Amino acid sequence: MPTKDEILQALARVKDPEIGRSIVELGMVKDITIDDGAVDVTIALTVEGCPLQGSIGADVRDAVRSIPGVSTVNVNLTVMTKEELEALTARLRGPKPESPLLEEDSPTRVIAVASGKGGVGKSTVTVNLAIALARRGASVGLLDADILGFSVPRLMGLLGEHPTVLNETLLPIVQFGVRVMSMGFFLESEDQPVIWRAPLLRKYFEQMITDVHWGELDYLLLDLPPGTGDMTLNVVQLIPRSEMLIVTTPQEAASHVALRAGAMAFRAGMGVLGVVENMSYFRCPHCGEVSYLFGRGGGDMVATSLSVPVLGRIPMTEAIQRGSDEGAPVMAVAPQDDAAKAFADLAAAVVEAQPVRPQPTAAE
Repeated sequence: MPTKDEILQALARVKDPEIGRSIVELGMVKDITIDDGAVDVTIALTVEGCPLQGSIGADVRDAVRSIPGVSTVNVNLTVMTKEELEALTARLRGPKPESPLLEEDSPTRVIAVASGKGGVGKSTVTVNLAIALARRGASVGLLDADILGFSVPRLMGLLGEHPTVLNETLLPIVQFGVRVMSMGFFLESEDQPVIWRAPLLRKYFEQMITDVHWGELDYLLLDLPPGTGDMTLNVVQLIPRSEMLIVTTPQEAASHVALRAGAMAFRAGMGVLGVVENMSYFRCPHCGEVSYLFGRGGGDMVATSLSVPVLGRIPMTEAIQRGSDEGAPVMAVAPQDDAAKAFADLAAAVVEAQPVRPQPTAAE
């Protein structure tokens, strides 16, 4: 007959999908009863009506059924008391009020994805890069820092979704293996405008770092707004060790503007990881001929001017366009597509790349 210790050991491998930690460690396992081979487990959810309760229940059943001698498993779902929830929130926040992401020795690589202008597919690159990194086994967070022009909820198929709130702690929504947070989750519709001045934007960005339980991340990707405005400065000031990844398209109208983003990063003291040339080319699905619809050389020009590498060239494909509109990122739903393969190669390059830091002047 199975023992409680054996069941707890099995349940220790079950993680809360939103928090990313063991349900045993989080104190969610409230009761275990064993009657011969029949096992009853009571699990206390963090919030009533948890959207992932079905997934948690299934994971618990699978874990307990794997124990020799277990014949049946019944999972009872309840909700944490106010006191239990407060204790859990305190444990998640840890002894310090600030986020561990802000610590200088944090192991999380914070990569700000930037572009000089809009319309170059920066958000599409960010979303697919995040999924590609997660597919490599990394723990990845994605913060939509383009607060006024957010698009990540649509790109990730999360329109109408809202994050779970534990007291004053927000839990990112997990999609395609990536932990996601966006201003769009707090609005009634994606068409509702956000009309904020710079101080409010900075405060919101800080809250999305400090009040969100990101968990232990290998990478946090920031989808910055286009241009060289306040948000880039906010990132540098709040997370000085952050790195910038610059997205451009091949034509000069985009690449020369993208160069300004890199120049600003150096001036602000941020390292530049490299350049991604999006919409680099189009391969005819019928004859295989390659066409350079937006010209050639823009990514190379930016990279050469900044003395950084071109880390990826992403082709235009029907799957990437369709997936962006339908909330089905090409990296998640069509991994054999040329664009998905390019994103996989980009993720591999990002893992190995080291940021180029601005060189101090003689006066410094």
